[in-house]
Amino acid sequence: MSTTDADGLRDGFDDASVEAVGKLSEAFEVIEDARGSLYRFHRLSGTADFTLGEAVDLLRDAGHAELADRVERELLGRNVLPGMWTFQVVERYDDGYYSTFRRLVTEARERLTGGERHTYEARLKDQRRTDGEPGHEATPADV
Repeated sequence: MSTTDADGLRDGFDDASVEAVGKLSEAFEVIEDARGSLYRFHRLSGTADFTLGEAVDLLRDAGHAELADRVERELLGRNVLPGMWTFQVVERYDDGYYSTFRRLVTEARERLTGGERHTYEARLKDQRRTDGEPGHEATPADV
């Protein structure tokens, strides 16, 4: 649990560092959201490809073998980017940009706020809550 010292600094961390780490963490939260969208893209693309396979079968069953063959040949299982299916896009994102971002955010937190993840938000909570008011407890242990 974090505490505020005599100078009003949460755990003795200076305001500028806490604000900077808070902004870095905010940016990473956006990256987490983008990553979720990328995984959604991956799942939706895969679902579409399997649905396309069903459409190919239905075209064939309806007597449109030439069109079914063309859709199957040109589109079914096609790469979404040169040489890559969506799982490969996700893996490259995770292994490159995402992992680098995560590593640097973690390093900044460790160096500037003792590894605490939400120091900025915790300070906001300390400032905005009404001490002693129900629903304004500082921690779950205070309930």
